[in-house]
Amino acid sequence: MRSSIVTALLLVACSSQSVVTGEAPERDKGGSDAPAVKATKVAGAVYMLEGRGGNIAAVVGPDGVLIVDDQVPGAAEAIRGAIAALSDAPVRWVVNTHWHWDHTGTNADFGRSSTIIAHENVRLRMSTPQDVRGEIKPPSPDHALPVVTYSDGLRMHVGAEEVRVEHVAPGHTDGDSYVHFETSNVVHLGDEFFTERFPYVDLGSGGDVVQLEKNISKVLASLSPDTKIIPGHGRLATVADLEGYRDMLVETIDAVREQKRSGKKPEAITIDEKWTSWGTGYIKTPVWISTIYESLGDEA
Repeated sequence: MRSSIVTALLLVACSSQSVVTGEAPERDKGGSDAPAVKATKVAGAVYMLEGRGGNIAAVVGPDGVLIVDDQVPGAAEAIRGAIAALSDAPVRWVVNTHWHWDHTGTNADFGRSSTIIAHENVRLRMSTPQDVRGEIKPPSPDHALPVVTYSDGLRMHVGAEEVRVEHVAPGHTDGDSYVHFETSNVVHLGDEFFTERFPYVDLGSGGDVVQLEKNISKVLASLSPDTKIIPGHGRLATVADLEGYRDMLVETIDAVREQKRSGKKPEAITIDEKWTSWGTGYIKTPVWISTIYESLGDEA
């Protein structure tokens, strides 16, 4: 099975953590234990909201707020509280960068009063059972599903902010999109990008490390040097940070490819020590190596 090696290592290395969040133990689902959501102005009308789960981008317009991703179940009240400190306008739109529940966890709350927007594969995966490392995730309720879907992308206008949503080829999952706030020159990359950490690539949801590198290189070519970048997880980043991430992808893929061609199995493969700190986060180095190994398939 394509992801069997990665799954086994994830179970050993990350048994106390949620595979998808990459941040928090599975027991931390919000509610009374949910931490406050911190809002930081990024540029123009765009804010970055940090709490439990993936980072949120919020665009404040005169008649409504657009948010990109909405963290884990139970976090809606904290998210609304952080937004209320920025604007009296309601959350009118929610864009999901992909289907994982640390980015769609409060869709069920916001979906009752907001329009949820995502790639068509996000709706497909959220509306059907999903197998994540042997655990079956049940379908989401209808009111948590995206009601506006697209195949390639779309444009929105929130006050003066021009928002471009673009689907990318399967990298983290097969439903990934990034969101470019063109007026403010800010990009939310979802889980295509983890700041200074190896990313989680969900092979079972169509993810592919080799394509992920191509996606990041394509995005980089479209950015200006002063673009600010909101990652799926981690601190607010710069184009230089994203270039370093791209370099990591290129170099570690090349290292694994070369050693795989020589007949080495994942447990015998090594990568340059300069990436050691990148394996101290959620995805440890052996898991990252195995994820690349699986992504290479027969092409190596």
